[in-house]
Amino acid sequence: MGKIRNIADLEESLSRPTPGAIETLRRLEGDFIVLGAAGKMGPSLARMIRQGLDAIGAPARRVLAVSRFSSPRAMAHFAENGVQPIACDLLDREAVRALPDAVNVLYLAGQKFGTRIAPEMTWAMNTLAPVHVAERYARSRIVVFSTACVYSLAAVDGPGSREEDPLAPPGEYANSCVGRERIFAYFSRRHGTPMLFYRLSYALDLRYGVLRDVAQSVWEGRPVDVTMGYVNVIWQGDANARAIQCLDHAACPPMALNVTGQERVSIRSLALRFGELLGRTPVIAGQESSTAWLFDAGRSYELFGPPLVLLEEVIESTAQWVRDGGESLGKPTHFEAHDGRF
Repeated sequence: MGKIRNIADLEESLSRPTPGAIETLRRLEGDFIVLGAAGKMGPSLARMIRQGLDAIGAPARRVLAVSRFSSPRAMAHFAENGVQPIACDLLDREAVRALPDAVNVLYLAGQKFGTRIAPEMTWAMNTLAPVHVAERYARSRIVVFSTACVYSLAAVDGPGSREEDPLAPPGEYANSCVGRERIFAYFSRRHGTPMLFYRLSYALDLRYGVLRDVAQSVWEGRPVDVTMGYVNVIWQGDANARAIQCLDHAACPPMALNVTGQERVSIRSLALRFGELLGRTPVIAGQESSTAWLFDAGRSYELFGPPLVLLEEVIESTAQWVRDGGESLGKPTHFEAHDGRF
């Protein structure tokens, strides 16, 4: 991970290709397109692909980043890092049809927050946009970013949800994510498109994520709700590398893969640890429920090995970042929501 002192250090850490990602890029052929690229993970993922291709001597292979793009500056950031930005609304079928060809597709688009206010938009983004993409890239391989929230809540004293478990989650957002998987699976079978459902649980960046949420609450003296008492997390750089490696495992019918850390992280213990590091006394609210969104990521460990960045490294870096007034994306995870309502 290395010492992170500023945004440049952070972005370098998040986008540094791992040996596994580089080996996958060496095996794969063709260009790459990241759809929904302007969100939390897209910029560092696209940059990791670009850096990996440059490292193997393939500078001519393109990395394309597609998003609605709310500002010219966001587009310029991609271009400055050797990634070609393309403005496109994935809900516009004709605009999607006009996108460039790419053999390797990473689908990051979706909507979570605001579901209670405008559920129809969440369903459109999570089920209609996939129709357009699946039709356009029927001859590509696609890694579909999903969420581990597609499962039911699991007993905290059990093994966690596995890929073969039934999908019956609480809340409209999570059910729309099941819909996203079902839509892609339909088109995979219809067109023979190899796909993988990338069921990610809580990627960590010092600017957002469960650790940032807890650390910020401890720093500001706000209560830390422990009702959702345990979580699984993974450093975003490791999550990016695994997404690239998943292109090697796309299949028809689609394969599902839980991607997160195997360590079961106690929110209460995390608050106490941040209290030590930040010199604050945590304010604990609530009591741990007997269930939580917890996952068995053993299959991804078998494929890719353990993540390279250790949890304690991220905890210490997050505490330092918060203490120093480091930038926040202002996007809380709402990990404490036990009813699936966002």
